[in-house]
Amino acid sequence: MADAELLLADGRRARIPAGQPILAALQALGEAPVETAVAAAWNGQTLDFMTPVPSDASLTLVPPDSPDGLRVLRHSAAHLMAAAVQALSPAAKFAIGPAIEDGFYYDMELPRPLTPEDLPIIEAKMRELAAQRLLYQRRELEMSEALAWAREHRQDYKIEILETIRQYGTSRPEGRAPGTQGVPESRESAEHRALNAEAEVEELAGEVQVGTSTVSFYQTGTFTDLCRGPHVPDTSWLTAFRLTHIAGAYWRGDERRPMLQRIYGTAFPTQEALDRHLFNLEEARRRDHRRLGRELDLFSVADEVGGGLILWHPKGGMIRTLIEDFWRDEHLANGYDLVYTPHVGRAKLWQVSGHLEFYQDLMYPRMEGDGNDYYVKPMNCPFHIMIYQSKVRSYRDLPLRFAELGTVYRFERAGVLHGLLRVRGFTQDDAHIFCTPEQMDEEITRAVRFSLFFLRTFGFKDYEVYVATRPEKFVGEPGDWEVATEALKRAAGRAGQAYEVDAGGGAFYGPKIDIKVKDALGRPWQCTTVQFDFNLPERFGLAFVGEDNRQHRPFMVHRALLGSIERFLGVLIEHYGGAFPAWLAPVQARVLPVADRHHAYAASVVARLQEEHLRGEVDDRNEKIGFKIREAEVQKIPYILVVGDRETAAGTVSVRLRGGQDRGVMPLADFVHTLATENKPQAV
Repeated sequence: MADAELLLADGRRARIPAGQPILAALQALGEAPVETAVAAAWNGQTLDFMTPVPSDASLTLVPPDSPDGLRVLRHSAAHLMAAAVQALSPAAKFAIGPAIEDGFYYDMELPRPLTPEDLPIIEAKMRELAAQRLLYQRRELEMSEALAWAREHRQDYKIEILETIRQYGTSRPEGRAPGTQGVPESRESAEHRALNAEAEVEELAGEVQVGTSTVSFYQTGTFTDLCRGPHVPDTSWLTAFRLTHIAGAYWRGDERRPMLQRIYGTAFPTQEALDRHLFNLEEARRRDHRRLGRELDLFSVADEVGGGLILWHPKGGMIRTLIEDFWRDEHLANGYDLVYTPHVGRAKLWQVSGHLEFYQDLMYPRMEGDGNDYYVKPMNCPFHIMIYQSKVRSYRDLPLRFAELGTVYRFERAGVLHGLLRVRGFTQDDAHIFCTPEQMDEEITRAVRFSLFFLRTFGFKDYEVYVATRPEKFVGEPGDWEVATEALKRAAGRAGQAYEVDAGGGAFYGPKIDIKVKDALGRPWQCTTVQFDFNLPERFGLAFVGEDNRQHRPFMVHRALLGSIERFLGVLIEHYGGAFPAWLAPVQARVLPVADRHHAYAASVVARLQEEHLRGEVDDRNEKIGFKIREAEVQKIPYILVVGDRETAAGTVSVRLRGGQDRGVMPLADFVHTLATENKPQAV
């Protein structure tokens, strides 16, 4: 067998003999891979260090702090955790345990409920096992042997996974791509829906080698798991890990299935990196929008109403109103026409659009009336198409930019609902652009620049931009796809944004550009999407009359700047930790009278603010002034105005900023001017 070439961490290239384990080849070169790498990469694959060196291959090392390296560490840590749980609770039944962003988890069925006090015990057992240098040993079994193993060990969830693999295989269904609420995405065929629990599809993919019935396992000590790998060579490579919390998770994300216990954890190459991450986790808990939503009285969810359906309280409603008013004003100023559409539509509409074929399992059940079936809308696009088709369109009419804050409903499984970030009823900041092919380039550039303006105005400075290209299965003409994709790339470039290409990551109906913003903790959030659609114009037979007096098909672009109001507001709460800039704060100033005799003046201060369309309130409770100040701080109100005898007599206010800074006494008129200046949205 021909030797392989290996690119070392210091940039040198070395020849290594094929056939021996990669780790042995590295050690023969005098390398210490635990410090510089945790795996090797070849031909788009990440390989265990215990994998034999492929013949005539060109290998590179996978650093432990790279995305692929962290996945290897964390997936290995998930197995180590499961091994520790099995040692402490031999009757445990294991479901799935993938590496995820920032960590890992494992779902399991245990004889008793876990408590937070169990985590240090499990973690101590993990460290004990790690010190034993237990190998991660890969082996492969025929499907029948794998099922026999799972039945012998009474691993019911592994049996179901294996049966699912045997029935459906592991290929990603046509049109399936990761998405977020507020962003149009396709839905897989019915036969694959059983695999659509988040992370499970990714965990199963690759466990069965294409074209065979072989299933791969990894054994760590006495713990054996159905797994594709890769893993670190042995448990001693795991030195910096922590179990973080316990949660419940329905098996396969289905509330009709058993509730499992999920243990979350994380792992890093160094203790320093782990400590930094744990600090950020604690900060994230302080910023959790669900907790702040309760404490700041912004929103709630009631069992009587239903999970995932948000009740907006007055303060949350005010923030939402401010966002929506700004959104409307800017869209009108940028050439959009505002439209409104119904919340329900006849079944025929959803049949033509394809939603009943591809999306029905996320739609609310049909309603019957006047001899027709109706569905609550999961998307706004078919209605905007109906507006377009309401009359004959000429090339002179284009581009048409229809924008709507359209509330849609999707029957998400209970197991995936999460505060404002994953809901069943949400308002898309939706727009659809109908244009000629010649106008497409300019329209995409305008949409991207408009998106960045919005994101900067709400305080986001850092972005990740992705251009997702044509998948294997697609509709439309390849030439149109190429033109559209290049337009997306040019738009990102003209906006001054570097971008990554997500090869094959486009929806089946068109390429797209996605923008993720990074919040104050550096966490990425999907917001903006600009998506071409070659599918709906064809399905609905869209046309415009060109200069040649002939019918032509317009290009259609889906565009959401914020994604959805609910999700975006959840992101905003966490980005600011509830301490909104003055223009977004539901209460901009709280006036604190020192004594009862100052109530009338305090009320006049609020009235003066209201005259200038500013938002103030009086705290006239019979409490000490220090207590009132602390309460206002907890409520994260930007300005605290104390008024006593001196202020009442002089027409002034004593101003404190959120955070404790004392601005001293100033005339009321000066303060009103200061706040009025801050009451205008400004891009950062």
